[in-house]
Amino acid sequence: MVGPSSSHTAGACRLGLLARCLVGGTPDRARIELHGSFARTGEGHGTDKALAGGLMGFRPDDERIRTALEIAEKEGLHYKFERRRSQRSCTRTACASRLNAARTRTSWLAAPSAPAASS
Repeated sequence: MVGPSSSHTAGACRLGLLARCLVGGTPDRARIELHGSFARTGEGHGTDKALAGGLMGFRPDDERIRTALEIAEKEGLHYKFERRRSQRSCTRTACASRLNAARTRTSWLAAPSAPAASS
């Protein structure tokens, strides 16, 4: 695993890989909405890099994740991260991705990357 947090990097990378599979390869563009702890601490934990890396087919242990945003720009993957604040308190890490692939095919992925804490 590359990064300080398994849920914010390895989990995020796996979500990016799943989204990549849904659109049939690396998308041309991605608008990625970050919710919960992804929105609050994701950038500092490498979530943005891990999601972009996953979208490009990097696995969670790929050292290129550290420079995935720069690689994405060189490769022509246009991305935008939007942080969303929930009206209510979020107890789980969550990310929703909207991806537009080459043939204007759109997929919507909303998935928690870590289980909710037990009460």
